[in-house]
Formats: sequence, C-alpha cells, structure tokens
Amino acid sequence: MKQTQPLANALRPEHFNEYAGNPDLMGDEGILYKLSKAQNIPSMILWGPPGCGKTSLVHVISNTLDAEVITLSAINAGIKDIKQIAQQAKEQNGGLFNNVPIVFVDEIHRFNKAQQDAFLPHVESGLIRLIGATTENPAFSINQALLSRMRVFSLSPLNESDLEKLCARALSYLNKNRSKPVSIEEATKRALLKYSNGDARRLLNSLELGASLVDESAVITLAILEQSVGETIAAFDKQGDHYYDLLSAFHKSIRGSACDAALYWFARMLIANTDVTPICRRLLAIASEDIGNADPKALQICLNAWDIYHRVGQAEGERVIAQAVIYCTLAPKSNAVYNAFKAAKRDALAHSNEAVPLHLRNAPTQLAKTAGHGKDYVYPHNLETAYAPGVNYFPKNMPAAKYYEPNPRGFEKHLQQKIAYLQELEDNARKS
Repeated sequence: MKQTQPLANALRPEHFNEYAGNPDLMGDEGILYKLSKAQNIPSMILWGPPGCGKTSLVHVISNTLDAEVITLSAINAGIKDIKQIAQQAKEQNGGLFNNVPIVFVDEIHRFNKAQQDAFLPHVESGLIRLIGATTENPAFSINQALLSRMRVFSLSPLNESDLEKLCARALSYLNKNRSKPVSIEEATKRALLKYSNGDARRLLNSLELGASLVDESAVITLAILEQSVGETIAAFDKQGDHYYDLLSAFHKSIRGSACDAALYWFARMLIANTDVTPICRRLLAIASEDIGNADPKALQICLNAWDIYHRVGQAEGERVIAQAVIYCTLAPKSNAVYNAFKAAKRDALAHSNEAVPLHLRNAPTQLAKTAGHGKDYVYPHNLETAYAPGVNYFPKNMPAAKYYEPNPRGFEKHLQQKIAYLQELEDNARKS
C-alpha cells in the first residue's frame, strides 16, 4: 500500500509526548503544556524559524483542548473573512471559554495593518483565541496594539538529538508497508541532520524523497540523499578532525593575509551548516593573536559582526561576518601581544610567591600606612610627562623583564615610538 499523504503531515504529532523540540514550552514543566492542560490557552504569537514546529504545536494544542481550529491564510484572507469568523463565533460559543474557537494564521506578518487591526476587538473580548505563526520578529512585523494583547512564545530550531529521534520515527513509518525495510547509512544520516539545520520539515521531505530513490539494497546513501535534495551536501563532523581542519585552514588563511582563501574556507563551513559561533570565536582569537595592537579596531569589528548577525538574521548576518573576515585578513599582522602574554605567564608561574613591593601596595587604613604600604610611591600624573623614571614595578627579587616588543606595522609603529620615548626618559634620568 502506497503512502497517501506527505511524510511531514503523516508524522505531525497528535499529543504533547509526540512533540519534538522546545521542551521549555512543551515538556512536562513547559508553560504551553501547563496552559493547555488547564484549558487556559491565551491568544499568542509563535515566533521561530521554518520547520521548528509552529503548526504542529497548534495541532497538539487543539487536540488537547478539543477546540475547533479555523485556519486562515495570510496570503488570500481579508477583513471580510475575519468578520465572518467573529460572527460565527458569536453565534456558536454562547460565551463559554472552552467553546471559543482557535483562529490560526500562519505567516501572520503578511497581514497588513488594517487586517491585523480587524482582530483587535475580538481578541480583546475573548470571542476568539488568535494564534499567529511567524518567522519574522513580532516587534517589527505585528502591530503594537495587537501584540500587546497576545503572548509571544519563541521557538528554537530542533537540536540534533530531536532530529535523530524524528528520523527514526520517519524510517519506522516508511517501513510499515515495505517488503524490504529502508535504512540509511550512519554517515549519510549525520550529513542529513546537518543539512536539515534544525528544520524538521526539511529532514522529513529529504528522507521521504531519498527512500523513494533507493535501489534493491534499500539503503539511503549520500549519493541518493544528494540526488533527492538536489544539491551537494558537504561532509562536516563538528566533533571530528575535519571540523578542526576547516577551522585551521580558515585561521591560517587569515594569518597569511590570503583574503580569497579565507572567504572560501568561511563559505565551506557555512554550506556544511556549522553554527557561526565557533567561527566568530575564532575571528576574535585571530584579532588578538595574529593582529593584536597592529590594528586594535579588529577586535571591535569582529564583536560588532557577531552582534549584527544576531540582530539581522542569517542571510544578511553571514555577509557582515564575511566583511570582518576580509578586514582581519588584510589588517596589519603582529603576534607581539601573543608572545608578550606567554612570556609574562611563564615568569608569573616561576615567581608566583614573590611579595608585592611596599610602594605598590594599597594603603586603605592607617595600619597599612604605618606598615609602609604605598610609601615612596610616585604618582605619575603629578609629573609633566606622566611617567616616573627609575621606578621598579616588578617584585624586589625578580629581575625586570621586557615582554612586549611591538612590530613596525600598523598602529604598533606608534606604540614602538612610545616605548622608545619612555626608554629615553629612563636614560636621561640615569645620566642626571
């Protein structure tokens, strides 16, 4: 017997224990679970990326409440449809909250202001319970008047564990009426989970097409999966050597000022569906380790790019990170900070028990002052140069060390000049 409906629809959960993902909302202690069990669901906005379970959540809630769900399409419904639903609800529910229909609007952000306003009196009076699903930030896409009357729940993409369980359920369902059960290679499954990128619908559609293309072996291979999705799926194992090899190639390309190669490795990681977090962390490390004070702006640019990514979303955000990649690649390079800090840590370990000299100690009390804390300390701001030659800032029994040696590149040229100026002040003080 052939499958009569798409796999994504066939596996739509009926009850809370079948729902995958977002345990903070749908788990035993989740707020939507508790509200549904108490028959007290409010009007709400479900905000999340495609395939995270917004429509499935409405389906589960309606089953739990045993409530009528009226589905509207934001593409072709209008104010007339909204008024008609409100009139029917007024005639049918008799004022009982349990009889209040649920009006579900997918992609509610596509409704214009007038259409959204048409819901206002009916939501406020409790005549209907409005549930809107959106992939757009409600703060910008939903009228404030309507938004103030609704709860906003943010849904996250499914994690890899949730997707793996869903994959197992899907294979079990597909194999119900097969003479030879279809299976999927482990490496192919891992690639599918990565390709799905938290989107349950993408996973199920890809798996369904892949199962329809298997040969006599009934095994879904990577080649079959790529055929079903219509694109190459990059191999990527975030726990394996390949992950670190890509990051290493990315880092070394930036260090080597190879702009085009750095962009290539950045794009390779993106098409393999890695999270941008490790990429942004690595950029910040590069800005300190390989650029340092040769261009201190690199740190801020990398931080800004990471922040902007989360503000504008993936499509525009990836471009901003690419901008930071280009900046870091072409920035003047210096590992002087890296080397200086390593040397300072070595000495700190070797001289970890040395006492702080009396003139450098804090003297918050009279007792501390009597003990000599802060005595003979020279306050640099009282001097014309704001520098006190001849003062030792190291422990008494430790030889003074020189860790930081700036390179003659970028902003470090100016730091080099400043160090030379301070050394000149030291030399003049000794001569006098």
